Formats: sequence, structure tokens, C-alpha cells
Amino acid sequence: MTASAHSARRAPETARASLVDVRRGGQALGGSYLYEGERLVTGWHSHDLHQIEYAVAGVVEVETATAHYLLPPQQAAWIPAGLEHQATMNTAVRTVSVMFDPRLVPHPGDRARILAVAPLIREMMIYALRWPIARAEHDPVADGFFHTLGHLVSEALDHEAPLSLPTSTDPIVSAAMAYTQNHLDSVTVGEVSRAVGVSERTLRRQFRSTLGLSWRSYLLQARLLRAMALFAVPGQSVLEVSTAVGFDNGSAFARAFSQYCGETPSSYQRRISTAPQPLTVSGTAAGQQA
Repeated sequence: MTASAHSARRAPETARASLVDVRRGGQALGGSYLYEGERLVTGWHSHDLHQIEYAVAGVVEVETATAHYLLPPQQAAWIPAGLEHQATMNTAVRTVSVMFDPRLVPHPGDRARILAVAPLIREMMIYALRWPIARAEHDPVADGFFHTLGHLVSEALDHEAPLSLPTSTDPIVSAAMAYTQNHLDSVTVGEVSRAVGVSERTLRRQFRSTLGLSWRSYLLQARLLRAMALFAVPGQSVLEVSTAVGFDNGSAFARAFSQYCGETPSSYQRRISTAPQPLTVSGTAAGQQA
């Protein structure tokens, strides 16, 4: 799941993404693994299994051919089987992933999504750590568990959080998006148009025709997603974050953030900065699957 919100983009058609066999030759219908570590960029790949990844701590970014997703703490990313994607596990990330044989999840869709995960699904994902996806042995109890969890996840796919930015294969729009994300603290449409070598009018028109939204709407969404990522870094104040993403007025930032996220910046920061509890299964710390 990317190096940063402004990472270099590889068009999927220009290089073949690797197919990762997370079962390592096994036949498990479902299983899980825990990731804990420093920053990691996976490279472009796909799986033959569906994946749901819950962020316990830290921020994960997921990029596909059509969108760039932010996975903040206490939410989950859904990645259907066969979807080419790249992920960045930023510093101090801790995630739990559950993999499903495609037969277990009705109506998986064909795109990635960020989901607001119900407590029941979260607890079942943590419980699932007792069954690593790469295990060799067949377990009918595990099969029944993952059948049930798969149906719950299928229902949860309707509860999508709007935490993504569009991507584009248009060279001008793609370059303008990259420049915008690299200069969120002070960027203007005039600077972007000069950087990509077109007039402001042309830039605005191409954003509209290619993405279906204005450059200013893209800028606002990019700033708010970056703010959500920054809040996951310990020690950042609301004022520091708002300034870093280009807001001169704290009230304007709080208003925009609340409208986009459904809660105030301070409330969001308190919620995601709560120290994560050790992940346990039957009183024992969960092990890590590479």
C-alpha cells in the first residue's frame, strides 16, 4: 500500500506489477498478519486474495491507477484481489491485515476504498492474528471464522470514507498535481500553471475536464488529507499543522477540517493519538508475519 502523498507515480501499463503469493503455496481460505516497523514502500503489486488492512497506529498511503488513498489510524483500507497498487507504510506504522480467498467476500467491487470499521470487525481482525495467512494446515474453525468475517466486511464496503485524491494519466494534470502537493503551504494556481507551462485558464479547464473538479477543490482536499497525516505525528499542534498545509487562518482551517472529516481538528488529533494497546490473542501478544 506509497512513499508519500507526492511520491513518484508509475503508470501501471508501463511496467508489470508483481503478483505476491501471500499464502506461500498454502491453501488457507483466510488468514492475517501484523506489520510493525519503520517506513516501507512496497512497490507496485497485486494479490490473488482480497485484503482489508486496519491501521492501529501511524499513517498508510495506498496508490492505484485511479486514486491515491490516505489510511489514518482507526480506519481500514479495502483492496480487492487483482488490483494493482503501491503502499507506503510511514514511520511508526502498525497495521493488521486480513486476507480472504475471493470466494469468501460477496460483491468485493473492483477498486480500493477507505472504510470506517465497526468495533466488531476490528476485534475480529485482531482475533484473526492467531491464524497466519501463510499457514500450511487446514482448520475448519478458521474457515468458518473467515466466512463470517468476509460477509461482515462485504456489508461494510458501503460505509466508505472520502479519504482519497484522484490521479491522472494526463501529463499536464499529473505534473500540476505533483507540484501542488509539493507546495501545499503556499501554492497558487499561477505558480502551478507556470511550473507546468500552460496558462491558468488552460490548467483550470484541464482539471475540470480530466478530474471533474476544480484545481482549488483539489488543493483543499490535498491540504486536508495532508493535515490528517500530520496529526498522526506526535507533538504537532493544530496551529502548526494548519500552517504547514497552507491555512493562514486557524478558524478557516478548523471549519474546513470539520466539514471534511466530521469532527474538529483537536478532537481528531486526540482520538488518533491515543496510545495503541498491545495486540493480544487470548492474553498473548500477537506475533508478526513478514
